[in-house]
Amino acid sequence: MTHYLVLLLALLIGVVAGLRALTAPAVLAWAALLHWINLDGTWASWMGHPVTVTLLTILALIELVTDKLPSTPDRTIAAQFGARILLGAFSGAVLGTAWAYRWSSLGAGMIGAVLGTVGGYQARKRLTSAAGGHDLSVALLEDMVAVLGGFGIAALTALDL
Repeated sequence: MTHYLVLLLALLIGVVAGLRALTAPAVLAWAALLHWINLDGTWASWMGHPVTVTLLTILALIELVTDKLPSTPDRTIAAQFGARILLGAFSGAVLGTAWAYRWSSLGAGMIGAVLGTVGGYQARKRLTSAAGGHDLSVALLEDMVAVLGGFGIAALTALDL
């Protein structure tokens, strides 16, 4: 896979982390478990372990539920924003490691997380307003974009274009 394509996929997985922070690493854990990406012998080889996949999947599902709670803080507050940037960078680095582009992919994942966080926040705010204040339907749509987008990105890595 070319360096530019890996960077694009790392940027996109970062966008997923910006939308739903734990979805990106959970998807990559599944990709490693299913051998869509080869992390054998790398620092990230633990991502494909069944315990890692199970734990990240549970955490991602919890995040999907807690996102809908009224007490959940905005993704743009410092702690939430920072977590999304870190998880986007981590996810980008994991994805890039499969093709020996860890560091540049880390940066692409970080940029993607910023874009996903800010863009997702603005899109959700505007779509909720357009939907007459019905946030749940917009939040569920965002969940679908994050999960299906994440698995779509992971599936593209399996093609090794």
